[in-house]
Amino acid sequence: MASEEQNMLQALNNYPNPLLNSYTIRRGFVGKVYAAAATALAMEEEKFDLVAVIGYAAASKEFSTGDVVCPRAARYHDARIPEGLDGVSFLTEPYELVGEDDATIYTGDSFVDAAMIGEIKERFGTPRALFDMEATAVCQIAAQRGVPALVMKMVSDTPEKGCDADSFERFVAEHTDFSAFVEILERQ
Repeated sequence: MASEEQNMLQALNNYPNPLLNSYTIRRGFVGKVYAAAATALAMEEEKFDLVAVIGYAAASKEFSTGDVVCPRAARYHDARIPEGLDGVSFLTEPYELVGEDDATIYTGDSFVDAAMIGEIKERFGTPRALFDMEATAVCQIAAQRGVPALVMKMVSDTPEKGCDADSFERFVAEHTDFSAFVEILERQ
């Protein structure tokens, strides 16, 4: 989203110390296709040591709004492969991330609600989960090119606790400080 891009640029510009790393910010827009395309184009134009996915995400009830989470794995929640079909396991297997938090980020082509979160957690056996529409697609492109990926998400809403679209919009408008993301990236 434009707001995420702006928040990250502002955090980098306002960082109180000299930056140890160099950064290229690319906005991928909402959705797996846009995110994968933007990542592939960026990786054609430049060489990267790390790809970071930064922004807001919905989360399971084990998290609170405002938490900054760096999950250890990313996977699609909306890909189902018929039994016996070979060669497409990349659609259902998790991608290992550089993150340190015991959580998985699930990517799909729709916004999630409490019922969907419960079903996804049960299907994959993962209680601590984040949900977005881009991260796994970015990680898939990075993995294909042999570049490690880090997902950093600020929990914007927890549908299992009753948060809704209005909760998300209010949160995003009020939580624009992405300095925690810069701190994490500077330690990489």
